[in-house]
Amino acid sequence: MEALGQLIGGFETAFTWWNLLYCLIGVTVGMLVGVLPGLGPTTGTALLIPMTFGMEPVSAIIMLSGIYYGSMYGGTITSVLINTPGEAASVITCLDGHPLAKQGRAGVALGVAGIGSFIGGTISIIGLAFIGPALAELALKFGPPEFFALMIFGLIMVIGLMGRSLIRGLIAAFIGLILSLIGMDPVSGAVRFTFGEAHLMNGLDLVTVAMGLFGLSEILFGMENLQKLDKPGKVKGLLPRKEEWRPTLNAIGRGTGLGFFVGLIPGSNSVIPAILSYTLEKRIAKDPSRFGKGAIEGVAGPETANNSYCGAALIPLFTLGIPSSPTIAIILGAFIMHGLTPGPTLFQNNPDFVWAIIASMFIGNLILLIMNLPMAGMWAKIAAVPPKLLYPLILIISIIGAYTVSNSLWDVGVMFVFGIAGYIMKKLDIPMAPIVLTFVLSKLMENSLLQSIKMFDGNVLQLFARPISGTLLVLSLIVLCLSVIAEVKKKKAGFASDVEM
Repeated sequence: MEALGQLIGGFETAFTWWNLLYCLIGVTVGMLVGVLPGLGPTTGTALLIPMTFGMEPVSAIIMLSGIYYGSMYGGTITSVLINTPGEAASVITCLDGHPLAKQGRAGVALGVAGIGSFIGGTISIIGLAFIGPALAELALKFGPPEFFALMIFGLIMVIGLMGRSLIRGLIAAFIGLILSLIGMDPVSGAVRFTFGEAHLMNGLDLVTVAMGLFGLSEILFGMENLQKLDKPGKVKGLLPRKEEWRPTLNAIGRGTGLGFFVGLIPGSNSVIPAILSYTLEKRIAKDPSRFGKGAIEGVAGPETANNSYCGAALIPLFTLGIPSSPTIAIILGAFIMHGLTPGPTLFQNNPDFVWAIIASMFIGNLILLIMNLPMAGMWAKIAAVPPKLLYPLILIISIIGAYTVSNSLWDVGVMFVFGIAGYIMKKLDIPMAPIVLTFVLSKLMENSLLQSIKMFDGNVLQLFARPISGTLLVLSLIVLCLSVIAEVKKKKAGFASDVEM
């Protein structure tokens, strides 16, 4: 009941006209980011963080959160109508969404995706509202060893699950670790890896690094791979047939639970629940051969799962201060930039802020449902904007955004350096998500590790003696070993196929 009363108070803040406006701006930009091929929630959030510098913390996070979950809705439209995913999680939707569009049932695919997204997103926000405070109280019992072990577990999950190669994932994590060490040592005050450059005394700025790695690199890569998009078809008839409602609602229910569970795991991302949901629906279907040819469950399940994931992914951020994806890491940077510290004390020290954000997400989901169904055709036309017009506009926004970080051309230069580095990594198939997550978490890990060593008088093995930290570290080792075994099997299978050829 206490949570319900605080949520009502959050709605009072969220319903002020300026916060409603920022919520509308956030979800609209999120839809736009999701619709435009090549962009995604990480890029959109990174590009717009500088614009929140002069805003109130509540309004800023409401807008950035709107971009995050709004992009999940937008990516569906282009996946169905022109077979071009707007963001990574929508790749799965192409498998059955576009075949439905070819059958003249694009409206049904979009309708089912919109309804599923709304249900999954809303239930996950309810989970955030009622599970979050309980987890925050539990997290108050965490000490430095538990936080260190939890962050190790999150990073191992990222390295093991992202990218096609474990080695490339480890390389990316190592790069993020090195970047996080630049600047002043938090304990001794010693200066590290600055090479005499005064601008590096306080380390690299997360926003500038993210804008380069995700925004500028996407422009460079997109300009190299310009492609002609399919012409979007007409959207009509948004609801499925009578006999399709039951399997659709069942898929939505399973997708909601799956997405919420995956969102609680540090180091996951929205692609994982989408893939798991599609695999599950295909496995339990009476006729699996329908999948890939226009199965409505193949749209309903994954779309619900990736939107359910979004609300749940905020729980580790709000309760533990640990980002579960690159986009959440950038939102964490926005928290810190506005003087807020996500973690166990956030619900206690800033309850008005937390509940206003949660309430705004309910409002944002409702706005997105309205925008997503009747206006789907309009959004699809926006996706057909020629890249030669789109990319220069994004580049201008990126340069202005990087400059406003500290009103310095140094930050613009840093963005360009990381933009070129990100482009090279894309060519080498090195995942960039572990870089950002390691960059954010390494500073927190360093402090937790040093505090733990001091607690244990230098005996690091005591980390395994505490129940929670020991369990998490053992799980981390298991995940890493399983990833190594999977990598070895993949290499052997590839070698065997080459020998046969």
